[in-house]
Amino acid sequence: MTRTPTPEDKFSFGLWTVGWQAVDPFGTNTRPALEPWEYAEKLAELGAWGITFHDNDVFDFDASDTERHDRVMKVKDAADAHGLVIEMVTTNTFTHPVFKDGGLTNNDRSIRRFGLRKVLRNVDLAAELGAKTFVMWGGREGAEYDSSKDLYAAMERYKEGLDTVAAYIKSQGYDLRIGLEPKPNEPRGDIFLPTVGHALALIAELDNREVVGLNPEVGHEQMANLNYTHALAQALQCGKLFHIDLNGQSGLKYDQDKAFGHGDLSSAFFTVDLLVNGFPGGGPRYEGPIHFDYKPSRTEGMEGVWESARANMEMWIMLAEKARVFRADPHTQELMKAASIDQLIQPTLSEGETLDAFLNDRSAYEDFDAVAAGAREYHFVELYHHAMRHLIG
Repeated sequence: MTRTPTPEDKFSFGLWTVGWQAVDPFGTNTRPALEPWEYAEKLAELGAWGITFHDNDVFDFDASDTERHDRVMKVKDAADAHGLVIEMVTTNTFTHPVFKDGGLTNNDRSIRRFGLRKVLRNVDLAAELGAKTFVMWGGREGAEYDSSKDLYAAMERYKEGLDTVAAYIKSQGYDLRIGLEPKPNEPRGDIFLPTVGHALALIAELDNREVVGLNPEVGHEQMANLNYTHALAQALQCGKLFHIDLNGQSGLKYDQDKAFGHGDLSSAFFTVDLLVNGFPGGGPRYEGPIHFDYKPSRTEGMEGVWESARANMEMWIMLAEKARVFRADPHTQELMKAASIDQLIQPTLSEGETLDAFLNDRSAYEDFDAVAAGAREYHFVELYHHAMRHLIG
């Protein structure tokens, strides 16, 4: 590793990542299970700053209140003892058979009521532990058959559920925000709110929209053949990038959850470039945790689990160093200026310019030399290639 992670890096891991026993639809586990506090201790040893978990990563679905409390306190004690922050908590509404048709959008009203209570109970837990984000991944909110849902009603129930959780957070005075996590498919054939754009559209319809934002994941956007960096940029532009999930994905496959950068490396570079350096012309910045949501390969034993956790942090550190040098390089600045990137931040209409003034500006249309403008060069390829020089050179 180029350097050791520090708390300033704000590296965070879900306990379900290193805790995955490598069970898949075709095979049983290839690794033993440790207790959740043991994973926390090891992550701290590797240099992590924070941890996150689903409720049922720590205690069983049917755990008694006493069991629930005791196990949560063991995780909190381990985190406190090792200087870890519990920065995000979430709720599992996808594993138990009761949620096979979803929690908030289930056709069965009684299951929706149960699911909503389960969510609210863990909102209390998140606030109690000092978490700042409550992620909601609707893994079972969806369908396989177009005939199975009243889709208008499903979207209304999704809105109702999210607004209820957000209103509860406000009523309790919790310093907590909701991060929706879009995904196009798997485990459902089609998951509702499949992309960042879909989620932003629904958030705009909420009464308590200021509490609800996004937790985009690399693999989930790329499973929809979309650009993750663009998704982050749009979420930032909307003031809705509350949390991130970093991992690696190789194209339009199942959700691979590789270590960060172990998929589309150039995309990972530009994601880090955006998060570390910000927009070229200025704008909103992401200041939250660098959270990894990956799974150690099924081929790995416990040594490989910790090697892969370390790989995520090392990849971020290496890419961040390269991204900073890339942006500071004078030749990069020259190429960006040649590409007119600095002009994009300038409004198309001048400040105070009226529509009438614009329509009467002959230089904008009548006297504009489209042939000459069409002949200009942008040097986009050279600029991208210069980034690759920094990445691999």
